[in-house]
Amino acid sequence: MIICSNCKHTNMTGAMFCVECGAQLIGRDTLTTQTITTENLGRVSKRKTGEISQPVEGEDAWANLHLLDTGQVLPLSSRSEFTMGRISEGQPIMPDIDLSPYQAYAAGVSRLHAVIKRLGASIIFMDLGSANGTFVNGARLMPNVEHVIKHGDIVSLGKLRIQILVEKNG
Repeated sequence: MIICSNCKHTNMTGAMFCVECGAQLIGRDTLTTQTITTENLGRVSKRKTGEISQPVEGEDAWANLHLLDTGQVLPLSSRSEFTMGRISEGQPIMPDIDLSPYQAYAAGVSRLHAVIKRLGASIIFMDLGSANGTFVNGARLMPNVEHVIKHGDIVSLGKLRIQILVEKNG
């Protein structure tokens, strides 16, 4: 276990950022590279007509969202822009990526929380005025202001932590 020097929260061993306050837990000189395996990941199931579709894996995948708490990897492909959030009963506007199956409500993810998009060679992330905020590597994003992110960045939607894995262009 790692104790956050900022808020004294106890975090899991290997965590790079505090799940409570988002502060960096270990210095840059002590970081090590890890291999992320996908052997035990389940496939996204087929949805019925009318339901929100998740991004599908394919040759045109440009990034993956690695959900750090569950280990699930969500590939982004075929489109250059996705809204992220959670679905709730009677919601008129649905997010492109529904994070509800990943405990999004408990983590403080808003119904329409953020946008991730590819703009040329850059990856842009923007908070959509969410109630619990969006953080990149522990720094809070200003609502409705685009922020460039890069491979390996940790984005927190509320307390839901996602590592951005950018596919290299051939």
